[in-house]
Order: sequence, then structure tokens, then C-alpha cells
Amino acid sequence: MGLTGRLKNYVGLVPNPISKRTREIHARTRGATATVSVCPYCAVGCSQLVYTKDERIIAIEGNYESPINGGTLCPKGAATLGLVNSPDRITTVKYRAPGGARWEEKPLDWAIERIARLVKETRDAAFEETDAEGLPVNRTLAIGHLGGATLDNEENYLIKKLFTAGLGIVAVENQARI
Repeated sequence: MGLTGRLKNYVGLVPNPISKRTREIHARTRGATATVSVCPYCAVGCSQLVYTKDERIIAIEGNYESPINGGTLCPKGAATLGLVNSPDRITTVKYRAPGGARWEEKPLDWAIERIARLVKETRDAAFEETDAEGLPVNRTLAIGHLGGATLDNEENYLIKKLFTAGLGIVAVENQARI
């Protein structure tokens, strides 16, 4: 009797070769939403898939469709889930008021709102529609922006458009060029 015949006999003897436990297990990412992101560590810009379920990040892995990293991640990138879910992760900012002597804990939402308000106030106070010769410039020289190297081309493009054309900021640079 050949191999095929022996396998048919074996399968016939065991009515269900898959255990109940095996049938019940599934991938940890089943039912999760996958979002493409960029690793936060270096300037390579490796693509990651961030899996979320019930508004919580449950897994992060390399994105196999990325031409940059082809699904692989370095040890730091592979540990991103630990960074995100660490109980030691800082979720507030330290703030010391102008002239103040002590640091205060403030929520991130407060900091983002404050930064947005100060950028708007500074832009409005220092915005120039025309230069000394009357030529239109629509700019502010009072604000600068230094971007991070982990941003991809699309994000850098949007930042450049927002800050130059939208806000009139002239000094827009990226650490990848420094």
C-alpha cells in the first residue's frame, strides 16, 4: 500500500484530527483594526501596522507592504508596543509659568491647546503682508519649525504646506537635512 492509501486509512481511523483547543484559538489581531504608521525611533521611517481593538493598541508589527522595511523591524521598532503600553509612559507635560519657580503637571490636551494659541497669537502679532518696498510677502519671521526625521514624505509635504502657505512661516526645516 502506498503513502496515499496509508493516509486515507489513517484519516478514516481518526474522525476529527483537530483538537477542540486548536479549533478555538485564533490570531491575537482577529477583529482588530490595522492602521499604517511609522516607527518613532530613527530616520529610516520603517512602516508599522498598529492593531487596535476597543480603542486600545493590542499589537504592533512591521508592515509587509512597505518598500522600506518589508515587514521587518529592528529591536527598538519591534518593542514599540511596550513603549506605547508601558505603565511608566509619560502622559503629562511639565510646565513652569514665566517667572515661576516650580514645575507643574499639566495634561497633554492643555499643552496642545496652549501651543496652538501661542502660535496663533505670535503669527497674528508678527505677520507681514508686504515688505518695506510694498511687495506682497505674507509671512512671519517670528516662528520657526524643525521637523523630525521619522516623518514620511507625505507628512513633511503637509507640514511644509501648512506652515509656509497656511501660516506664512519662512523658517521651516527638517532634522534629516541638518
